[in-house]
Amino acid sequence: MTVDMLALDAQVCFAVHRASRAFDALYRTELRDLGLTYPQYLVMLALWEEDGPTVKRLGERLRLDSGTLSPLLKRLEAAGMVERVRSRADERSVSVHLTGQGAALRSRAAEVPRRILASTGLDLRELADLHATLGRVTERLDAAARAARPE
Repeated sequence: MTVDMLALDAQVCFAVHRASRAFDALYRTELRDLGLTYPQYLVMLALWEEDGPTVKRLGERLRLDSGTLSPLLKRLEAAGMVERVRSRADERSVSVHLTGQGAALRSRAAEVPRRILASTGLDLRELADLHATLGRVTERLDAAARAARPE
């Protein structure tokens, strides 16, 4: 069997894109009661793991540039979920901290991953396998992108 490598449905990137869009739509519904968008939820997940990272570190972790992350943080700050604190030692460095309200939201968010998992129809083993595969693909694509950059 031959596959047309230029057929849209043959593209792995398109399959990942479609899955991402489907996740976005479901998360939009699941996060509505929490008052978060999906990107804001990712920020909160990172902060629930590690409170107080620098904006730079948070951006690296989430793979978001400052032009995307700064407005997210501004909206979360306006909603009372986080506060940004400029370093006294280096005023260029800003850390992001959960407020009491932001920390308390964690318990309300605890059911979201379970509902998302149930919606996928995957069991925990299948989910772990998918996660590992996507991690390997991401590492290899990052390496290929670094190798392709002009010096």
